[in-house]
Amino acid sequence: MCDSITRSPQHHFATTRWTVVLAAGGDPAAPQTRDALSSLAQTYWYPLYSFIRHQGCPAQDAEDLTQEFIAKLIEKQYLADVDPAKGRFRSFLLASLRHFLSNQRDHDRAAKRGGHNKLIALDQLDAEARYRLEPSTEMTPERLFDRRWALALLDRVLQRLRDDYVRSGRAKVYEALKPVLQADPDVPTYAKLGKQLAMSETAIKVAVHRLRTRYRQLLRDEVAQTVAADADLDAELNDLLNCL
Repeated sequence: MCDSITRSPQHHFATTRWTVVLAAGGDPAAPQTRDALSSLAQTYWYPLYSFIRHQGCPAQDAEDLTQEFIAKLIEKQYLADVDPAKGRFRSFLLASLRHFLSNQRDHDRAAKRGGHNKLIALDQLDAEARYRLEPSTEMTPERLFDRRWALALLDRVLQRLRDDYVRSGRAKVYEALKPVLQADPDVPTYAKLGKQLAMSETAIKVAVHRLRTRYRQLLRDEVAQTVAADADLDAELNDLLNCL
């Protein structure tokens, strides 16, 4: 056991995640609320799991605790006193997780193992295999949590961007141009991309500009969903990018 510690309808919610969390405190059975929190869990389960593993928890316990913590969020036990004025959602989530772990009892955890309310099949996502592939680091668990949060957020942005292109019938364009967003050292030249996509070099430049513009829009939108006020957006964005 581990030691205790002291606007697309498919991928975007019209309200911020803070608002969704607050709504969950009033009506945890609402389908929209449960769907929103399930989406949040799908995106950010791994930073939670990894943080728990860094507290000395074995893999199975970390999976159980991650599942139970997410279930308790859904069941509003951690949402009644949420105050978005206190700042960033990731800060709230990490503080809630630390509180949850410090109050957890072994027999409660054993009772939950294999039970209901599982939102994510962590074993199917191979959480431990992913954890073991991570390089060793001198970062604190809290700093690592921030870094993994940032990576999960960027993954979500790329998925939303890809979905945009797929819906508009331009999946091939996205896959060809994606390396320009990821500082890939082997990114093809515009001339080579033009030949690959049967487009002029000028058209490729325009397409890359549009891709980068849409990426920045989605990135700001995704970060905006995890802060309490617009005034915090740029600071949170810069902070997360500095975590990478």
